[in-house]
Amino acid sequence: MAHPPPKTILLCSCEDTMHLDTAAVRIGCRNSEIATFRQLCRAELDQFRSAAKAEGSLTVGCMQEVPLFSDEAGERPRPIDFINLRETAGWSTEGGQAGPKMAALLAAAAEPTPDFPLINMSSEGVILIYGRDETAIEAGRLLADHLDVSVMITRPAQIAPPSTISFPIVKGTIRNAKGHFGSFELTIDDYAAPRPSSRDAFIFEAPRDGAASRCDLVLDLSGGPPLFPAHDLRDGYMRADPRDPAAMLRAVLKARDLVGSFDKPKYINFTADLCAHSRSQLTGCHRCLDLCPTGAITPDGDHVKIAAEICAGCGQCAAACPTGAASYALPPADTLSHKLRALLLAYDQAGGPQPVVLLHDGAHGTPLINALARHGDGLPANVLPLAVNEVTQVGLEIVVAAFAYGAANVRFLLRAKPLHDLAGLSQTIAMGDAILSGLGFAGRRVSTIETDDPDTLGETLRGIEPGATVQRPATFKTVGKRRDLLRFGLSELHRIAPAPTDVVALPEGAPLGGISVDVDGCTLCLSCVSVCPTGALLDDPDRPALKFVEDACVQCGLCKSTCPEKVITLVPRIDFTADSARTRIIKEEEPALCIRCSKPFGVKSTIDKVASKLEGRNWMFPVGDKRLDTVRMCADCRVITMSEQQFDPFSGVGERAPVRTTDDYLRERESKN
Repeated sequence: MAHPPPKTILLCSCEDTMHLDTAAVRIGCRNSEIATFRQLCRAELDQFRSAAKAEGSLTVGCMQEVPLFSDEAGERPRPIDFINLRETAGWSTEGGQAGPKMAALLAAAAEPTPDFPLINMSSEGVILIYGRDETAIEAGRLLADHLDVSVMITRPAQIAPPSTISFPIVKGTIRNAKGHFGSFELTIDDYAAPRPSSRDAFIFEAPRDGAASRCDLVLDLSGGPPLFPAHDLRDGYMRADPRDPAAMLRAVLKARDLVGSFDKPKYINFTADLCAHSRSQLTGCHRCLDLCPTGAITPDGDHVKIAAEICAGCGQCAAACPTGAASYALPPADTLSHKLRALLLAYDQAGGPQPVVLLHDGAHGTPLINALARHGDGLPANVLPLAVNEVTQVGLEIVVAAFAYGAANVRFLLRAKPLHDLAGLSQTIAMGDAILSGLGFAGRRVSTIETDDPDTLGETLRGIEPGATVQRPATFKTVGKRRDLLRFGLSELHRIAPAPTDVVALPEGAPLGGISVDVDGCTLCLSCVSVCPTGALLDDPDRPALKFVEDACVQCGLCKSTCPEKVITLVPRIDFTADSARTRIIKEEEPALCIRCSKPFGVKSTIDKVASKLEGRNWMFPVGDKRLDTVRMCADCRVITMSEQQFDPFSGVGERAPVRTTDDYLRERESKN
């Protein structure tokens, strides 16, 4: 049997500026060959070249010299994994105790990451510069040689026309804006072109409202409110304060290069069949609609649709989606779970205590961590940084898995002023706190760190009080949708938690829970069963019954909205016993048997109630009349009986007066005259 190619890890002390605990790394990264160096990128570069020529995977614990190492590796069948051990672990006042952390970071980096889908977006360079004064015209001059420029001035004051007009200059106010990079659509009021005879100031033609404009790019120098929600995340829309020349110049330089074809990640994979947005024109789940900061998600019949061109990748929709219809692709939830598993298990195997998982993004978190390492005390030895595309993509399944794998705390590193609303992340943290508290994890275990200051980051991390962890971390490794990961993670965490309880109450809006039904008011009409998108509510083909599978309930609320008797209430919670008793009978009754053919056709109590309400109270069913028997028959027998006995529903009813028409009134009036 052929042996797999060896795994090689090259570690460098960076001229002895950090300590390398190779013993801890070997324990945490088993089946790997560990080699240490002092100056791998300079004096010992030949040894790197030799390692790069060998078969098998190669990991280098350095990010600073990636270009050099990539050039020296040449044509290599397998890519080299690079990981920053220096700023994340070695450069710290606790660097001497960072061996388990290095092992953990190396183990996480070794987890494969699948490719993510891309969408292509293109721009022909048609730009609208929207401003209020000469600043917009000056921006047009700077871009005229690179883009197809049009300038629109809103509510212009005295603006002197240029002696030579090399691009259109008009006036107008944008009433509505929609679209994305390469395809913006604007609705403009007060639109007018200038008269060519304008002398010392622009004189415009008669304005009109409702003009339409299409362009690839928008440069907003109006100084007014943004044209789009979460405008910083809208590709192709640039905005700058017209009173800030430096900001205007940065926006101009950014716009200048936005010509051609570009690839953008398709952040969200969407499966419409799993969506629980609505049924029968009744709205159910709307979590993603409420959370999307850019407006990329809109209703589309029983489902929603996600405009990939507008989506900025915050991931809150995927983190909140209860069915897995929306799933994050950069990376998928199960891939992130595998990285977290490798990180925490390697740290535990190498002897690391009280791990704190620090989830951060690359644009904000990585520079902050690097600054803390270079100019401060560095990260504590028990803080394990895990980079993600967006912190808000992290769902409850990752929080639950972290504690099942042995984490003591989880922290989300955020900007001091976030780029968009963080309601989705706040809900995730609230649910995580409720679950952990209910399972015996004392204290605030999950929270955010909102700062742009590296020293504040370091002080906050060092101030985290150690908390109890599970005695023996779980080792499960799951693949699949978010809900599957969450369900299994919860069961494992419940199994090994410090003080597990069977039922944990969750905040309102949680995607897990049961229902409470007023069984006295329920008529077993089963309309709730027909709209349930996940099969949590079931009927019985043999007898009138309403059954419930709590494990499948996503708290979409469609059953509550549909119920004609309004007897259903949602109960957000986690019932850990629901797995062992999957189907629960909520209400069950005797079937009504047809008095003619004995076929079951309804609910006996309902039929009896209908008959009692009709007998003697409705002109068609006087007391003792045989016609009342038809109420106790199935539909087929009812028709046969009425035909055989020649039931006349209008028997005994006086003849109705003919309907009076306009002609009747006119004839009556003429006869009086």
